[in-house]
Amino acid sequence: MVDSNLSFVRTEMLQGQTPPLAERGIVRWMRINLFATPIDAALTIFALLLIAWYLPPVINWMFVQAAWVGPDRSVCATVAQGGIQPEGWSGACWAYVNANFKQFMYGPYPQDQIWRVNLVGIMFVLLLIPLLIPKAPYKVANAITFFFIFPIVGFFLLVGGWFGLTYVETPLWGGLLVTLVISFVGICVSLPLGIILALGRRSQLPVIKMFCVIFIETIRGIPLITVLFMASYMLPLFLPPGVTFDKLLRALIGVALFASAYMAEVVRGGLQAIPKGQYEGADSLGLGYWQKTRLIILPQALKLVIPSIVNTFIGLFKDTSLVSVISMFDLLGTVKQHFSDANWASPQTPISGLIFAGFVFWIFCFGMSRYSIFMENRLDTGHKR
Repeated sequence: MVDSNLSFVRTEMLQGQTPPLAERGIVRWMRINLFATPIDAALTIFALLLIAWYLPPVINWMFVQAAWVGPDRSVCATVAQGGIQPEGWSGACWAYVNANFKQFMYGPYPQDQIWRVNLVGIMFVLLLIPLLIPKAPYKVANAITFFFIFPIVGFFLLVGGWFGLTYVETPLWGGLLVTLVISFVGICVSLPLGIILALGRRSQLPVIKMFCVIFIETIRGIPLITVLFMASYMLPLFLPPGVTFDKLLRALIGVALFASAYMAEVVRGGLQAIPKGQYEGADSLGLGYWQKTRLIILPQALKLVIPSIVNTFIGLFKDTSLVSVISMFDLLGTVKQHFSDANWASPQTPISGLIFAGFVFWIFCFGMSRYSIFMENRLDTGHKR
């Protein structure tokens, strides 16, 4: 007879075993992301074939056959075109980019005063980095310095005319300098102004709500080029005789107002996504309207629309190229302006310059995109257990 009270108890733990190859490392990643289904596998193979077909010629053109240094267009043209390259040669003309690099970065800004632009850039980076690091201390002081003190100091450094600095008028600004100035001001102004417009559009006060609705819908109904034309050419017609504004200032105002209208709709979408119980809970605590909005509603709403906010910032950064229609030249405008330089006129010059400009834009836009993903993951605590 078997004793039913007998039981087996293991006296030692089994050693952990290595997961199967298909469940770890690069193999697992490929199985999940590239070959999860037959359709995924077919698309992956098709994409790899396209890469294998197009990538070698691109690498050959951009790096192997490229002309990296040279005094003029001769290094980027064939013998029949008046250059030194053999017949049939085709490669990137990075010598053109190298020769005009300072122009692409600073425009016609005086060469002996470029140190002022570099100083402003260094200050910008040193203040921005700790502001983007979540655990960095003194966030409030850093934000005040970056958003309020730095623009004033940067303005005095770039414009000059004070403290012994040579005056540099804004028509002498150009290249990446103009791109960064317009995008920085547009981003810093459009977010708070967009929040105010979004709150105003949801206001219970008819006059405020009507004003915000008219402003948002009017701005969103016209292209940015029209706004820039109006700010640059039509606005002076309505000013008293002898009164004028700097063209760069008018462009800054136009871009900021245009971006704020789109930002307002992004923020409004976040406000509408907040459950009604959050409002009722804030009211039950006896919080006033501004306390409720600042402490409870806005933090949740802005967290929900981080991707849309950054998407608006990226669009604004790229739209700075449109200032060329009012005779201001940002990075792309400066690159295109130098296409007519007889010293570098060759078939390879335009595409090389455009690729350089596109790469610079991509660096900034990709950086903003990756940081937004980082902040999304950091703030995505609503469904974590």
